[in-house]
Amino acid sequence: MRQKYVISRNGAKNKLKIREYAILDKKLKKVASSMLEKENYSFLCEENYESEIIVSSISKGMSALVATLRTHNIFPIKPYVTKIAESVMALYNSSEDGSVELFFDDLDLISV
Repeated sequence: MRQKYVISRNGAKNKLKIREYAILDKKLKKVASSMLEKENYSFLCEENYESEIIVSSISKGMSALVATLRTHNIFPIKPYVTKIAESVMALYNSSEDGSVELFFDDLDLISV
């Protein structure tokens, strides 16, 4: 499956938001990832986190942050959640609000 995560930090509201999208249309299965457009992704879910909890988890290390980011709704596999956590750390290391999009393809995990 091909997925996209949009991670955004809003400092004024003290919030972190993670939205998960995926390619669900079977007709797009053979379309190269670089050719996919925003509207090809279907929205799956959204999680909102209090910045205080995220900052606390970051201070405790990667494992704590991963545990915080994984929820009943969003539970990415280890390679994906690690990249998501690294992106969250980068957003919180910046003094400005921002967002990042991460793209994942399960086929990249398969070794021949």
